[in-house]
Amino acid sequence: MHFFQTIYVIWQRELIRYLRDKTRIFSSLLQPLMFLAIFGVGLQSTLSLTDIGFDFIQFMFPGIIAMSVMGVAFFSTISTVWDREFGFLKEILVAPVPRSAIAIGKTFGATTIAALQAVILFLLAPVIGLRLSVSTLPALALIIVLLAFSISGLGLLIASRMRTTESFGLLMQVLVFPMFFLSGAFFPLTSVPFWMSAVAHLNPLSYGVDAMRQVMLSGQVSDVVLAQIAVHSVPADILFLTVFSAVMVLLAVLAFSRRE
Repeated sequence: MHFFQTIYVIWQRELIRYLRDKTRIFSSLLQPLMFLAIFGVGLQSTLSLTDIGFDFIQFMFPGIIAMSVMGVAFFSTISTVWDREFGFLKEILVAPVPRSAIAIGKTFGATTIAALQAVILFLLAPVIGLRLSVSTLPALALIIVLLAFSISGLGLLIASRMRTTESFGLLMQVLVFPMFFLSGAFFPLTSVPFWMSAVAHLNPLSYGVDAMRQVMLSGQVSDVVLAQIAVHSVPADILFLTVFSAVMVLLAVLAFSRRE
């Protein structure tokens, strides 16, 4: 009973901190919109000179959502480093509750925040001409949750090894941009060099983008075009995200318990 109560309390704390920080909410929404407006419109005007078979902004939209999920999930796990620096983590660690419950609660909190961010961005779909049917919403919700869970677990694993927010921030900069640009957000991964494809196959973000793109563009573009830009099948993407998220959360719980 204490285990699940601890998870709930930690999850609730992370959510309250997010909802109270209006600047954080605004900036986390503004960044993906800027990418969509600047890169989407700019590259679309360039690619309009060739026949790519689909609207580039619609092609890029799943990648923008995935980028937002990754950024929010990573940034949410930085609270672990803050709590350690300001002493709050020591206070909850001396409580008679399992440390694994604390780690899981933080992961659930980061996952919820990242998923909420994605839901808000999904409201832009009609603006760019994407028609999302009700039948696709469960699949999209599952993909978003699994992706957020994967990145949150990875973020908590890294945060458990960091002692300062500066170190965590620098490491995030090293990880975020390669993960984003090798996710297939800007270009299909079906026509890239072997080394790039190999790295992308290790990137959980590429599986989230691939699955979301297939679900969102299904019915919007022809099956021939969709097959040309799809890297894996949707069930294969979901399977990878499920396994990856489970492994990351398990490693994060183990690292968190041992480190602290």
